[in-house]
Amino acid sequence: METERQLLDAINSGEREALRRLYDRYAGYAMTVALRYIPQHDEVRDVMQDSFVKILTTVQRFNYRGEGSLKSWVSRIVANRSIDYLREHERFTLIDNVPDEAEEEPDIGRVPPDVLMKLIAKLPANYRTVLNLHVFEQCSHREIAQQLGIKESTSASTFFRARRMLGKIIKEYLNQQEI
Repeated sequence: METERQLLDAINSGEREALRRLYDRYAGYAMTVALRYIPQHDEVRDVMQDSFVKILTTVQRFNYRGEGSLKSWVSRIVANRSIDYLREHERFTLIDNVPDEAEEEPDIGRVPPDVLMKLIAKLPANYRTVLNLHVFEQCSHREIAQQLGIKESTSASTFFRARRMLGKIIKEYLNQQEI
């Protein structure tokens, strides 16, 4: 398999087919990233199109920092485009009726990854966004606050609430599996 460096070298040397290989290589991964933020497939298509227009038109300016850096860059663009989409189409509101903390954390290892993504999709958009940025994109609450235009403490409390709400949803799912 072609390394990221080889792929970038082909793109930078003007090989047009290399752009197709870039798309083919990362489209599935990018779709997964977008679906973390926007669970509706129809809406994700718009985000994917916008993301890949930006990726394919700016890749020649990408600063390679080692294997995996291109994939991270693609992920960041898709996450940013997803957040932009949510800002335009969703209302971010805090929900005060957060479930009481469960006595124990649910065993997340018993939840298949595809089901976990569906359970995360049940969270309100702002909870889902902060959770995804913190857990999957590994952003600090300071970075999340800057990106979303909120206070750092709001990011932290939203993450806490999202985690509690997701814990309750997972617990309900696991209880249904035992029936």
